[in-house]
Amino acid sequence: MRKDDERKYPQDVLDKTFKVSQVLKGLDGVLELIGGILLLGSPAQVGSLVQILTRHELSEDPHDLVARALMHLAGTMTVSATLFGAIYLLLHGLVKIALIWAVLKDKLWAYPWMIAFLGVFILYQSYELVIAFTWGMVLLTAFDNFIVWLTMHEYRAHRARTKYTALDGQPAAEGVTQPETTG
Repeated sequence: MRKDDERKYPQDVLDKTFKVSQVLKGLDGVLELIGGILLLGSPAQVGSLVQILTRHELSEDPHDLVARALMHLAGTMTVSATLFGAIYLLLHGLVKIALIWAVLKDKLWAYPWMIAFLGVFILYQSYELVIAFTWGMVLLTAFDNFIVWLTMHEYRAHRARTKYTALDGQPAAEGVTQPETTG
C-alpha cells in the first residue's frame, strides 16, 4: 500500500461508516413515521393492534418481556398521550428523513441542522435517562452522539473539499464563494 493510500484509508472508512449510519437513521425515521401513523388511532385501536401484533409471541412465551411491556403500555395509554406520541413520531421522523436526504445529497447547509437536531434529542434523551434509566435509551443516546461526531467530521471534510476546489480554480460547490483576486 502506498503512503497516500494509507492516509486515505481511515477517511474512506469514516465516509462509509457515515453513509451507513445515515441510512440507518433514515430507516429509523421511516419507522417513526409508521409508528406515528399507527398512533393516530384511538387508544382502544392502538391496544387492539398491539394485541394482534403480540398474540403469537405471547402464545409461545407468555412471559416475553417486550410483548408484555407493549401490552401494558397499550393498556395504560390515554387519548392525549397517544396524540402526543403520534405528533412527536411524525414530526421527528419527517425532519430526520428530510435532513438525512439533504446530507446524503451533500447539501452543506444540512450538516449543522442535523447536528443541532440530534443535539436537541440527545439533551432530551439525557433528561429521560435521569428520570428513568434504561439501557435502550443509553444505546440510542450513544448512537446519536456517534452520529453527531461523524456528521461534524464529514461537515469539516466537505467544507475543506469545497474550499480546496474553489481555490483550485474549479467551480465552487454549494455555499462557497470564489476568492477575490487582486491584480
